[in-house]
Amino acid sequence: MKRLLYSHLLEWKNSKTRRPLILEGARQVGKTWLLDEFGANEYKHYIKINCDNNPEVQDLFADYDVSRILRIVSAIAKIPAKPDDTLIFFDEIQELPKALGSLKYFSENAPGYHIVAAGSLLGIKYHQGESFPVGKVDTLRLFPLNFNEFLLAMGESQKEELLSSCEWDDIRTLRSAFIELLRQYYFTGGMPACVKEYAQSGDVLKVREMQQAILHDYDDDIAKHAPKSDIAKIRIVWNAIPSQLAKENKKFVYGALRKGARAAQYEDAIQWLCDAGLVHKVMRVSKIALPLKFYEDFSAFKLFMNDCGLFGALADTPIQDILLGSRIFEEYKGAFTEQFVEQQIASCDNPRLYYYTNENSSSEIDFVMQRGSAALPIEVKAEENLRSRSLKAVLDKDDSLRGLRISMSDFRSEVRFDNLPLYAVRSYFQGKP
Repeated sequence: MKRLLYSHLLEWKNSKTRRPLILEGARQVGKTWLLDEFGANEYKHYIKINCDNNPEVQDLFADYDVSRILRIVSAIAKIPAKPDDTLIFFDEIQELPKALGSLKYFSENAPGYHIVAAGSLLGIKYHQGESFPVGKVDTLRLFPLNFNEFLLAMGESQKEELLSSCEWDDIRTLRSAFIELLRQYYFTGGMPACVKEYAQSGDVLKVREMQQAILHDYDDDIAKHAPKSDIAKIRIVWNAIPSQLAKENKKFVYGALRKGARAAQYEDAIQWLCDAGLVHKVMRVSKIALPLKFYEDFSAFKLFMNDCGLFGALADTPIQDILLGSRIFEEYKGAFTEQFVEQQIASCDNPRLYYYTNENSSSEIDFVMQRGSAALPIEVKAEENLRSRSLKAVLDKDDSLRGLRISMSDFRSEVRFDNLPLYAVRSYFQGKP
């Protein structure tokens, strides 16, 4: 299974300013697998230390004597730890808070060693008793597989290469094939275990069962890591996301959680889900102009899940509605479509996304982002519907703007905006993965 973030790991390895690396990401997005592949392929020696419930390493970080730590690590692994040709990987590092603190001392006292760490995003963010080694580590973020990575996992490398080329006339000839694969991705999503099972067996019931198991694990994480006073609220917010996105206006409404609900009651729960990497928060801007941050409205936002496959499982969407016919594109009020688009753009080096509505909410632009030195308004259509009243109204008010319309139609470049097929979102924005 090829992950596009691998190229960033190679850049880190070859960097003259390399520091210990923390690979961040939600649970089960493939962090350990990716680092195992990287260590085995790119280094003469690879040492992996599991910090979770491992008696051998309980006292490994009793102090921050890096030389002692390296000696013991070599003894445990029976592999020599040498600068430059050895990768040392501390997995589940959140289970030993002092291990996280030790990264600072590796950075200062042993810069020649290649050190990587991974673990629960929550455990790293909420670790107890040690200060985070700010300024002493590099970080990368791993997301679920995007659509291009899904194509590679499905053995469709030639189609992925074509899609990444953005040769639109050639891509158009395979339109039906890309739409069929897109429908399959809507179902599987990008969780590696689910994609692998689907690619190998095609067993959709097994895939849905695995998605439900991941959701159960996430629920267990809420109980394990969240403050006790917030557990019930976090679960309420998490389970409400499908219904919130199914509304015509997808702005998150506290009152839809329960009668009389207020922001003050649930904002900590939402932040916890964001910190866990389980949801992405897209804030409203009151004006489409740079810098977008100047026009951020903290009282209005949308919430998206980290994966469209888990979104379908949490909503208990009938599998046949996703895989057969066109209901998934024509109905569900665009919930799957916006979820998919947000997930693909988020995987592109994690750009900051916003959305826009005017003062009376009569006009909405689904997403707004900065691309280069310009603001880019993005309108998302689930079908081939090319009516873009809101986008046209925004562009008519500002001659400096150029927009993007994402739909099921083929690519076309018009005077004021490009029309982009849904399946090409990741390719259009890819740049660096």
